[in-house]
Amino acid sequence: MNKPIRYTDEPLGAIRVVPGFLPSPEQLVLKNEQTKVTISLSSKSVDFFKEAARKHPMQYQEMIRQLLDEYVARHKSL
Repeated sequence: MNKPIRYTDEPLGAIRVVPGFLPSPEQLVLKNEQTKVTISLSSKSVDFFKEAARKHPMQYQEMIRQLLDEYVARHKSL
């Protein structure tokens, strides 16, 4: 096991503020434009994606969206 951390009251030394160290929340948001659609899928397909989503912590709709985006990316340049 790891040894417990022992904290002391020693001086930290010179401290400086680093401006703009982290990006703003707006910069973290993916700016991927989306369009809502209604689509009927087979139960077998939906069950497959739901099961896969359980194994990887994500939503099954996001998995389907990524699959379609990858398909478009590969075939768009043809």
